[in-house]
Amino acid sequence: MFNPTAFTTQELVLRDSVISGLNSSLSIPKVLEATRASLLEFVQADAMALCLMHTEPFDFQWLVPGFPIRLLDDYAVLAEHDFLRAPILARPNVPVRDTQLLTRAEYERTLIFQRSRELDLTLEHIMAVLLPIGPGLVGALAFYRNKRRPFSLENTTAVSSINEHLMNTVRNCNDAQGLMAGAHLLEELHRRSDSAYLIVEPPSRVEFRSEHANALLARWFTGAELHSCGLPLVFQERLDALVRMDADARLGKTLWVFNHPEGNRTCRFIEMPAADGPRRWALRLNEIPHSIPLPWEMERQLTPRQATIARHLLCNRNNEQIAVELGRKLLTVKTHVRNIFDKLGVDSRADLLYQAARLNKPV
Repeated sequence: MFNPTAFTTQELVLRDSVISGLNSSLSIPKVLEATRASLLEFVQADAMALCLMHTEPFDFQWLVPGFPIRLLDDYAVLAEHDFLRAPILARPNVPVRDTQLLTRAEYERTLIFQRSRELDLTLEHIMAVLLPIGPGLVGALAFYRNKRRPFSLENTTAVSSINEHLMNTVRNCNDAQGLMAGAHLLEELHRRSDSAYLIVEPPSRVEFRSEHANALLARWFTGAELHSCGLPLVFQERLDALVRMDADARLGKTLWVFNHPEGNRTCRFIEMPAADGPRRWALRLNEIPHSIPLPWEMERQLTPRQATIARHLLCNRNNEQIAVELGRKLLTVKTHVRNIFDKLGVDSRADLLYQAARLNKPV
């Protein structure tokens, strides 16, 4: 958890600059470029790169802001020799340093170090952290130093303090990629009766409604539950609160869920980048049935027991109900649920339902 007392005033200023850059765009390359200078100064590194990895089957894409790191052009050959890959996959959101895994002599014998010397890159030290993005997709953010000065515990603390912001940014950019790339996603959202979106300029100006927005809102809320602008009061209150919050306080509060007998009704609040002027927000509405199939993309990442429990979660059963039905101890079920969330890169039951519905009926 972020602790402001762990940083000096200058470090807090740098951290704020990093977070501002992370919220500057829904394009990952643009975000990396916007944050590069302040993030490298905050972490005290000389270079950085983000690897987007699909875990099964394994494939990857490196994004490098600033000067290219030629070593990464050969990563297809180096991947099996990447000594950081397994440790960060095993511990998501925990920064790992080369000095925690290898002695200096062992590090200098690695293919990564030897290849960097051949390319005259002098990658003397490496630190990396795994960012869960979604089922089957992770991001690995790597930092490099070109001098013999190991990354310290303070440097890992700096990375840890912005982990959730980094993860949310990459996730939002990935989700928005189809929207930014073409009109097919908008067409699909318009066509489906169980999804809709609104564009709102705070405090209460609704600029745009997709085709089914009015029908969904009429089914979800009575006239007495609407603000004068036509936005549901509960959405208006949530949006007002989000606008007043800083970036740290918003974490975990951008998804509204209402458990209705017909299924879960959700609204995702997404702050839209803007060069100047007031920032607009996209409110994405979805209806999710209580019982939905466990997508294959999720199932293949879980053990058979975890998959069984995940199916119960997707039927909206609580931990106590699952423990009784499976004849397991409550603590065992809680441990399985926590491990399921970690493996799938979701942060709550609502997020699991949301991501599973998205994979079953992708938009």
